[in-house]
Amino acid sequence: MKFKPADNIQDLQYFGEFGGVNPSISDSSTYTFLSAKTMLDTFEGNSEGCYLYSRHTSPSNLYLGEALAAMEGTESANVAGSGMGAITPTILQICGNGDHVVSSRTIYGGTYAFLKNFTPRMGIKTSFVDITKLDVVEAAITKNTKMIYCESVSNPLLEVADIKALSALAKKYNLKLVVDNTFSPLSISPSQFGADVVIHSLTKFINGSSDTMGGVVCASTDFINSQKSVIEGASMLLGSSMDSLRSSSILKNMRTLHIRVKQHSNNASYLASKFEKDGLKTVYPGLESHPSHNLFKSMMNEEYGFGGMLTIETGSLEKANALMELMQEKNLGYLAVSLGFYKTLFSAPGTSTSSEIPEEEQVEMGLSNGLIRFSIGLDNDIERTYKMMKDCMKQVGVL
Repeated sequence: MKFKPADNIQDLQYFGEFGGVNPSISDSSTYTFLSAKTMLDTFEGNSEGCYLYSRHTSPSNLYLGEALAAMEGTESANVAGSGMGAITPTILQICGNGDHVVSSRTIYGGTYAFLKNFTPRMGIKTSFVDITKLDVVEAAITKNTKMIYCESVSNPLLEVADIKALSALAKKYNLKLVVDNTFSPLSISPSQFGADVVIHSLTKFINGSSDTMGGVVCASTDFINSQKSVIEGASMLLGSSMDSLRSSSILKNMRTLHIRVKQHSNNASYLASKFEKDGLKTVYPGLESHPSHNLFKSMMNEEYGFGGMLTIETGSLEKANALMELMQEKNLGYLAVSLGFYKTLFSAPGTSTSSEIPEEEQVEMGLSNGLIRFSIGLDNDIERTYKMMKDCMKQVGVL
């Protein structure tokens, strides 16, 4: 049966304490027990339906986690206070001293910095590879490898991972496949193609209003429980918890996610097609010129399109900066990092969200200073937006 993530979200029904259509917010940091024995059982993880302490979990966090697990088609999920608060405990839950990670070389700068600069302190080594070349991925696997890490659609170069093939590789060598799906919620469902763990930065499309941070780990119940263990759980012990008020806010925004993703995708597809026809070097998975267009198409939940992210090449950092400043001045969006906002956001990732990656490695992976990454907004009249953007491009000499 065809997987339908938005239906899974819609089919969840919660009632608030007083019959509200939204679940009541649990505004407590700690929870009481009617018996000391129940407290002991809860500490040992043997008491269903009891709450201990909000760093462990809360009713509000469980509601949100349940919705996200339904969206990704996993048994369970655990929310965190930021995207990195989901990524780092996942890596540390799977890997320890002496272990090895095979990671895509084009990933979010914060994840790259964690794997490249921070985890070596704990004896964890990482090989960064071109995730689109399966023979290169397999060649990087060693006897100490524990995990393959990638993004469904990579930040910022929009490379597409063959999740099904990577899952087969992971199973062959008894590894965990961890996939960051932040760029493609609803459009791609990695667990349906064999990903063991699916991560999102909720800060982006899923929340959609750039007013809070959040992250989630979607996986099997066993894996999520291991992360939440009071004895050895990385999420519990590192304290990457989400506040209940924020959980409640994100859960409300999830109800409109399917509508927003469709509009983001429609707008991005229109602009990408126009930019390419204008002669700009444009990267967007929905373009037939994208090397992984057919791969994305084979994995996508079709009604949600190819996502809201695209890049263009302006030729130099000076031109990129001039264009972004002018577009902001003309109210076409914001010169800002992040993505998924209702207004278009644009940045030059080589000097912002990917600046943690050394310059020589940026060159090697094809990330130039003139590249602009767009998170396309929910504009109602995208033709008007295009005409205004094109005028800006002409003014600064990009076109």
